[in-house]
Amino acid sequence: MNSVFGRSVAFPPRVGADGRFVWSEGEVNIRESITVVLKTDPGERVGVPDFGAGLGRFLFEPNNAATHARIQDAILRALTSWERRIQVESIDIAADADDAENALATITYRLVATDARERISLNIPIAAA
Repeated sequence: MNSVFGRSVAFPPRVGADGRFVWSEGEVNIRESITVVLKTDPGERVGVPDFGAGLGRFLFEPNNAATHARIQDAILRALTSWERRIQVESIDIAADADDAENALATITYRLVATDARERISLNIPIAAA
């Protein structure tokens, strides 16, 4: 086990060929954790009402620079609060060239334990401009 990164049930949760839950660890565990933080709306987690980025609230917002700035702020605040194993370097938000009703968030971060640079992208459903 790679203890500097942690270990938890894989996301999405699934059962392996042996009939047991699949676990994730290392850099994969951190990417899965980032996805969980960003796809969770505050109030969804029992006992942790502030957990999540709340990106669902942008669903009917216009796909423009003002909305992108608000998404960027929500992502930064959520990751700073809930994923301490990373240091966010940049968050780029742009309209998805293939789907006008999506924004594409690209997050570049460093792993605190190793200083390795990583990047993750996420589609965020919003209204067309």
